[in-house]
Amino acid sequence: MLNLSRPWSVRNLFFCLSLIACVSASTVRAQTPETPLQRQLDRMELDGTAIGIITKGVSGTNTLNPPNQMMVTQEGSTTVGVLGTIRYTKSPMIGLEGNYSFARYTENFSAYIIGGAQTRVNEYSLGWVFHLHNLFTTQPFVSLGAGTTGFHPTAGGGQGLPFQYRATYYYNVGLDKALFNSKSFGARLAMREVFFKAPDFGQNYLTIDKQTTTLEPSLGFYLKF
Repeated sequence: MLNLSRPWSVRNLFFCLSLIACVSASTVRAQTPETPLQRQLDRMELDGTAIGIITKGVSGTNTLNPPNQMMVTQEGSTTVGVLGTIRYTKSPMIGLEGNYSFARYTENFSAYIIGGAQTRVNEYSLGWVFHLHNLFTTQPFVSLGAGTTGFHPTAGGGQGLPFQYRATYYYNVGLDKALFNSKSFGARLAMREVFFKAPDFGQNYLTIDKQTTTLEPSLGFYLKF
C-alpha cells in the first residue's frame, strides 16, 4: 500500500499522473482527424523577400511622324524593392503561386524628359511552381507565370505623366533552406527575370515599342502554415 505521508511518494505520484496526462493528450491529438481547412492550410506558404531591380536599357526610334522622329534611349535606374509571394502546393512537386512586388525608381530617357520620370512600379502575377529533388540540405524550385505591371509616375517627380500597365511574364529559379531544424520556416535565395514592353506612358514621343527585362536577385524568408 502506498504511503502518501512520505514526501517522495507524493512527488512520484504527481510525476506519474503528469506523464499519463501528457501521453493521453498526445494520443488524442494524434487521433483527431485533420479538418479540410487544416489540410488546405498545410499546403500553403508565404514569403517576403528583398529584391534588386536591374532593368536593361533599350533604344529605338519614336513613333512621331517624319521628320520629327528621334532616336530615344530608355533605362530604369537600379534600385531595390520587395516581393511577396503566396504559394499553394497541390502535390509535393507542383504548386501555384501569386506574386506582388513594389519598387520605386526613375525611368530615364535620352530626350524630351530631363531628369527622368520618378515612377512607382507594382507587379501582380500568377504562375506555376515546380519543386525539384533535394540538393544537399536545400530544396530547389523553378517557377514561371504572367501578369501585369503598373507604372505610376509620382506626383512630385513624375513629370505629370499618366499611369500605364504592361503585360508581364517572368521566370524564377531558387533554393529554399530550412532554418533551426524547422519544417515551417526558412530562407529563400532566388534569381528572377521579368519581361515587359518598356513603358511610354501613352506619349508617342516616348514610344519606341521595345521589349525590356528586369533582373531581380532576391533574398528573404518563407513561412509554411
